[in-house]
Amino acid sequence: MIIPYQRLSPEALQGLIEEFITREGTDYGWEEVPLGTKVSQVRYQLECGDIVIVFDEKTESVTLLPKRDAEQFLS
Repeated sequence: MIIPYQRLSPEALQGLIEEFITREGTDYGWEEVPLGTKVSQVRYQLECGDIVIVFDEKTESVTLLPKRDAEQFLS
């Protein structure tokens, strides 16, 4: 199920984005990017509709996926 990001409180959305970004605990770029910058980038992608919030009812988990991947995942 796709959850519109606007339905989350600002605090819940911030927590979800931060958890997603830090999920693997590593940064593989040439230079370290501050968490705030990454959060802004993910929020922008949500606002543009490039990525969506997906709730998996079977596992009761939430993740962020590219919109095209989410549509295939939910089919």
